[in-house]
Amino acid sequence: MNLSGPNLSRRTLLAAGSAMGAAAVAGPVSAGPAAAAEGRRRLRTGFERLAADGYALLDGQRVGIVTNPTGVTRGGAGSGGVRHIVDVMHEDERLDLAAVFGPEHGFRGTAQAGGSEGRYDDPATGLPVYDTYLKSGQPLADVFTASGVDTVVFDIQDVGARFYTYIWTLYDCMEAAQLAGKRFVVLDRPNPVTGRSAEGPVLHKEFATFVGRQPISQAHGMTVAELARLFNGEFLEAPVPLETVLMTGWKRTEFYDTSELPWVPPSPNMPTPDTALVYSGTCLFEGTNLSEGRGTTRPFELLGAEGIDRRWAEAANALELPGVDFREAYFAPTFSKFQGKTVGGVQIHVQDRAAYDPVRTGIALLVTAKQVWSGFAWRSDNWIDKLTGSTQVRTLIDAGATADEVVAAWQGELEAFRRTRDGYLLYR
Repeated sequence: MNLSGPNLSRRTLLAAGSAMGAAAVAGPVSAGPAAAAEGRRRLRTGFERLAADGYALLDGQRVGIVTNPTGVTRGGAGSGGVRHIVDVMHEDERLDLAAVFGPEHGFRGTAQAGGSEGRYDDPATGLPVYDTYLKSGQPLADVFTASGVDTVVFDIQDVGARFYTYIWTLYDCMEAAQLAGKRFVVLDRPNPVTGRSAEGPVLHKEFATFVGRQPISQAHGMTVAELARLFNGEFLEAPVPLETVLMTGWKRTEFYDTSELPWVPPSPNMPTPDTALVYSGTCLFEGTNLSEGRGTTRPFELLGAEGIDRRWAEAANALELPGVDFREAYFAPTFSKFQGKTVGGVQIHVQDRAAYDPVRTGIALLVTAKQVWSGFAWRSDNWIDKLTGSTQVRTLIDAGATADEVVAAWQGELEAFRRTRDGYLLYR
């Protein structure tokens, strides 16, 4: 097949290449092998499929992997337990694993938000660990070059929100791999809050930061392999040689607990899949002077501040938002905002997660908090604009808009993104 003719657009070329790569590596994406002993479908991650194939995709390559504590095996009887894939790959003579690249929080996950582990040799494997956090473009390409690898592999569990930085680590690493002349392979894992739909405002390019590099919606409803294809086809100035190892046995409507995979917190304040379920909405409170629950056992499910009382829960419940109730709550964060002080607020209780819309809920909570608490304020640096992707949410709420009016304002841009997104989805 000749893909280099002058009449082929860049997008046509990329789509054809991605389709060929997906077919070669993943096979039919809608099929999943039944678990013979149980007579039912079993999800297999990209790593599980790569390993089952004897790492043939990486044969003859010096390999580096971008990962963190979420890059684990399933565990179970006779498996040796839940193990990190770096430990497993390092012991396997069928491939040459030469380097590890750590994102925010680090490869082994020892750093808090806004931190990383730096450059060191991993005590367990002796492998050199390079720090990617806050590196992009040529400086990150230089890290890949210095590592001596031929192929960069990515395997990190995402949580489905635009401002969760691992997907931008993916983007930055793809761009850097292209600059360094490296091949790029993405091992897929589930979107823990399903891939049903994209929701929320779409980032405006002038608000691009590490919590949102490119114009995607606040809750993107994609897996990392799908995002990698989107990045390659829509946003990277020059595409990277990209291959994806897809999952089998995953459906877009499924939440993480159906996967039977172990949940490893992707970051210190993402302790459970329940946290991920609310995060794409309540992380917006990082842009306010309220606590988003950091320093509690229920981050992003508990929200509050000094001076807030039962009226907030009452106002939020009066909206009758689908799938969720709010409880008057009091808590004392052990770190972050209001450390050591008792604050009042709400706890979010998701009753029907299929009906629940986390982004709409987050907006409704911002609106009602401002209505019932005179002390409400945005962060002085307008961080809320970086989180929502424009000034629109902040200015509408300040003007007295209702939650429904705020949500209605972004629907045109969201529908346009959904149409683009549809071309990169890999699962049914």
